[in-house]
Amino acid sequence: MREGVTRAGEGGLLRLTLVLGAVMATGPLAIDMYLPALPTIQAEFRVDAPRVQHTLSAYLFGLAIGQLLFGPVADRYGRKRPLELGLALFALAGAGCALATSIESFAALRFAQALGGASGMVLIRAVIRDRFDALQSARVLSLMVLVMGVAPILAPLAGGYLMLHGSWHWIFWFLGGFAVLCIAAVALFLEETHAPERRAPSLLHALAGFGPVARDPRFIGPVLVFVSAFGCFFAYLAAAPFVFIEHFGVPAHQFGWYFGANALGFITVSQLNRKLVTRFGPRRVLGWGVRLLAGAAGVLLLCALTRFGGFLGVFLPIFCFIASVGLIASNATAVAMEPFGARAGGASSLLGASQSLFGVGASALVGAIHVPGPMPMAIVVAVCAAIALAAYTTLVRPPPGSA
Repeated sequence: MREGVTRAGEGGLLRLTLVLGAVMATGPLAIDMYLPALPTIQAEFRVDAPRVQHTLSAYLFGLAIGQLLFGPVADRYGRKRPLELGLALFALAGAGCALATSIESFAALRFAQALGGASGMVLIRAVIRDRFDALQSARVLSLMVLVMGVAPILAPLAGGYLMLHGSWHWIFWFLGGFAVLCIAAVALFLEETHAPERRAPSLLHALAGFGPVARDPRFIGPVLVFVSAFGCFFAYLAAAPFVFIEHFGVPAHQFGWYFGANALGFITVSQLNRKLVTRFGPRRVLGWGVRLLAGAAGVLLLCALTRFGGFLGVFLPIFCFIASVGLIASNATAVAMEPFGARAGGASSLLGASQSLFGVGASALVGAIHVPGPMPMAIVVAVCAAIALAAYTTLVRPPPGSA
């Protein structure tokens, strides 16, 4: 653990974790909270399901562009001020989404909202890298999952409740208000972690730092594992409302319970990861997560193809592969970021942008496979899991006898 955190003490670390977790939760909230509303938005704007699913792709594409932007900005100007500006954009675009009158304007505003939301994803990882080494980063990221993990459990439930007692527009007013609270928390409680003497001398110099990071095999391997695992997750996000609600007949206001159960599995495994990495190291535990992901993806594909087990035959392997991400996300991030202390912003940008672009591809591919039911999701999940397994085996797996 780095010296700054040691001085802060346990109380300071808890406060830091709560603030960072709340800010990082803006991303999951903006995705998960509106999922139960997708069929309603489709009906209101009178468009087909793929066009509504493309609003998720627009958000993920905005996250990719935003993360490429905020990383170099953070390496040049520090972490705190860019984070506050990004959250302000997120809040304004959220209000715009609530007032949108067409699917085109809604998708454009979702893109703008994602540009602002990207600041939290990039800068929080950079702050953690500023303060912690690889092992401690993996443990702190796992602890943060406990804080921000409340979002994917409560967000669909809250979204369904707001729809039941109001309309989908209320979801985006809530998101804007939450972002305003996060701005206040950052202003009051988050200290700058990137000292002026460590900053890039210019924005162009910071942008030039992308090249060496992107070509480094120490970065490429864990990033491939990371983005492939989240490709599975985003395929699930794009398909789940239609598979659960329309195909299997789950009521929209109950969708959040199933979504929350999957999120709870992810959180539980993430907390288990804190203990496992201390004993076995992040690379070895990462491998266990990848193998669980691949196994669950294979079962999901088989059940979707044969219709074995009905709803449970689809839900249970989904639960397992989402839980596996609890062993993958923090460990892959820690391994990828460890060699790049001076370029933490740029490395975080590339990591997050790759995640979002892969998510765009995965969610768009789900909409492009015109087969009813869970098959499109199962196919995309299986492909992504195979990529993750291949990348781990060839580029990340620790040598025998090491962690």
